[in-house]
Amino acid sequence: MDIKEIQSLIKFVAKSGASEVKLETDDIKITIRTGSATSGHETTYVHQVPVAQATMAPVAAEAPAPTAADQSKAEEDSKFITIKSPIIGTFYRKPSPDKPSFVEVGSTIAKGDVLCVIEAMKLFNDIESEVSGKIVKILVDDASPVEFDQPLFLVDPS
Repeated sequence: MDIKEIQSLIKFVAKSGASEVKLETDDIKITIRTGSATSGHETTYVHQVPVAQATMAPVAAEAPAPTAADQSKAEEDSKFITIKSPIIGTFYRKPSPDKPSFVEVGSTIAKGDVLCVIEAMKLFNDIESEVSGKIVKILVDDASPVEFDQPLFLVDPS
């Protein structure tokens, strides 16, 4: 497609009243957007796709082999209980900014103790422990977003 054809396509789209037109062929992609009521101008994007790139198959990256240190760390972590987030939200270690954290690494916890707060939709939900033990590691930074079932704490139950 040459420049004259592209220009005539732009004029045709502008006269037609369409707000957006996309045209794709093997070697070119064109998107023409006519101006909104506030801008009053048109925008044209032309993207030339090299033929070699379009026909190449993606190559999967090979994962590195686990090292002895990784294996020993996995075995060490397997004896701990992982406390996971029951909801999506923002993780907080303190009940409020001026108060101390609920738990620290090394803290002994009992079943029912509050470990953290997760804010979801402006509601602060206390997350209580379902096990007794000692906090070995805190896996999330304070005021970080967390997903459902994301690990939060490692607890040594012994």
